[in-house]
Amino acid sequence: MVNDVLKLVLSGAERRPSPVMSRRLDALFRALQTPTDDRDPEDIQAMIWALWCEHHDPDATRALSRAIDAMVAGRLVVAEGVLDRTVLRWPDFAEAWNRRATLYYMQERDQESLGDIRTALELEPRHFGAICGFGQICMRRGDRTAALAAFETALRLNPYLANVRQMVEALAEDLPRTVN
Repeated sequence: MVNDVLKLVLSGAERRPSPVMSRRLDALFRALQTPTDDRDPEDIQAMIWALWCEHHDPDATRALSRAIDAMVAGRLVVAEGVLDRTVLRWPDFAEAWNRRATLYYMQERDQESLGDIRTALELEPRHFGAICGFGQICMRRGDRTAALAAFETALRLNPYLANVRQMVEALAEDLPRTVN
């Protein structure tokens, strides 16, 4: 499963997002790559996350919001139930898959998390949150090379992830660089 997800991470630039993803995301991702004084990268990131959390069906958006609230409150069983129903009813909702992957990661259910990360990335190959989640699973498993590849990919998509940049710097110091 790790290798399958790693292939998705590394091939993301070659794949297009699902047609249900907002086209406004394209402009926001371009804006992250071309910094200007009039657009704060934090605002751009917040807009990306807001669009990822929206679905064309308002019921899906509300369900995701309930799941996130339950996760924040530590009510993981409730959150899991809501997310299970959400991905079943709206299988095209990348952020619902990503949030359930996060929930599974929190519960150390890495195989299930990897499966949901894979689905999220199939729908939205630019999902730097899901890619970072994959990197965290790789770190927990001791696969520092795959973690570095994931974190570097996330930074190419969003160069303003300060914590991820620190992880890349730390991992790059420890790992020999080879040309593949």
